[in-house]
Amino acid sequence: MKALVKQGTIVTALDQYQADVLIEDGVISAIGRSLPADQADRVYDASGKYVLPGGVDVHTHMSMPFGGTVTADDFESGTTAAAWGGTTTIVDFAIQPDDTSLLATLEQWWQKAEGKALVDYAFHMVIRQWSDQIPADMDQLVKREGVTSFKIFMAYPGALMLDDASLFKAFQQTATNGGLICVHAENGGAIDVLVKQALAAGNTGPKYHMLTRPTTAEAEATHRAIRLAEMAGAPVYFVHLSCADALEMVRAARDRSLPVHAETCPHYLFLTRVRYDVEGFEGAKYVMTPPLRAQHDQDALWKGLAGNDLQVISTDHCPFCMQGQKDLGKDDFSLIPNGAPGVETRLSMIYDGGVRSGRITLNRFVELVSTAPARMMGLYPRKGTIAVGSDADLVIFDPNQTLTISAATHHSRVDYSLYEGLEVTGVPTTVLVRGEPVLVDRQLVGKPGHGQFLKRNLYQSL
Repeated sequence: MKALVKQGTIVTALDQYQADVLIEDGVISAIGRSLPADQADRVYDASGKYVLPGGVDVHTHMSMPFGGTVTADDFESGTTAAAWGGTTTIVDFAIQPDDTSLLATLEQWWQKAEGKALVDYAFHMVIRQWSDQIPADMDQLVKREGVTSFKIFMAYPGALMLDDASLFKAFQQTATNGGLICVHAENGGAIDVLVKQALAAGNTGPKYHMLTRPTTAEAEATHRAIRLAEMAGAPVYFVHLSCADALEMVRAARDRSLPVHAETCPHYLFLTRVRYDVEGFEGAKYVMTPPLRAQHDQDALWKGLAGNDLQVISTDHCPFCMQGQKDLGKDDFSLIPNGAPGVETRLSMIYDGGVRSGRITLNRFVELVSTAPARMMGLYPRKGTIAVGSDADLVIFDPNQTLTISAATHHSRVDYSLYEGLEVTGVPTTVLVRGEPVLVDRQLVGKPGHGQFLKRNLYQSL
């Protein structure tokens, strides 16, 4: 099967030029001017548009149990939303249930995804319980199964949090097997005290989710994890970094040439803590962890992205409906399931608010949403670039088309949008995954089951 993408402007993390892209058997086989179309089975006209490498979102939560419920999107609806947004690869989190081995956990998540995904997918492994078997399981996951990253929570005591000793042991193991530890950095013990004190004082509304999770709790845990990783001689990757205080810890470590990396998310780049000031329960829409921060934090994050103190923009797509899920915490903010949607809007939001606003260049945009996450998570150059031999994961992106974001028209199963009514400019119009069309001229043509599980290599430091 041959396909040709003609007359587009190819944009990678390094280059921008006009050329055609020839695809054979799902892989890019040639890039050049005026490639002949007569032998192609399909031809896609990209005139006047950008041709981008497919988006790589390395932080999603499909079919994830949390807080007495399960995220609204499974691997079918979640990857459908991803495809509409120009994301062709996700890395989801497989969460270790009680008394379950890491290998058995991987089997469970394979079953969740099998036959459902429209785009390609891989897994991080969340370690919730440490045992003598864990190091051997980690080694097997890295060396045989292509699961080369592990997530450790420093928050949610009694549910997800591991102690510092277990975190340090995990760092030691990845120092020897080449894997990467992803850290949710908040001081869970201190936050737990603040939450209990707020509830005891009768403060039950969504705003207190933010007030009991201060930036200092994130910064302290970030600093502590960096030091533990340094002691172990291991790299570390911080998920969903949200504030200037934590960013300063990352910047200082990188200035010392330590292998410290971090992502942020669109909601921290476009929304602030004033969203919690709305009347009633509406603030529950913005109950994610960490919470939204102040304007000066947002400004610091954009500066960090421009200067490579932050390397990746992921979504932490973790959708819970307002009706029947978020309202579990109507009388107690600590019971509101933490999380928000985002996988469908990432590319358009970052292009509109980043590139068009002059905060980042077009090449940096591609690097942040595709190339850098692919490199960090062992998927590059198969994913994250446009090059001969790479998978033909391509997005034809119209920089002039507008889109109004709304829960009424998005493709996630969640019943609200963080950006309801916002008009953005810059829209994916056609999306190919390994050369097969998933979206063509803003019409969904992809089928569940096209997405494949990806075995990943070791991370590449940035």
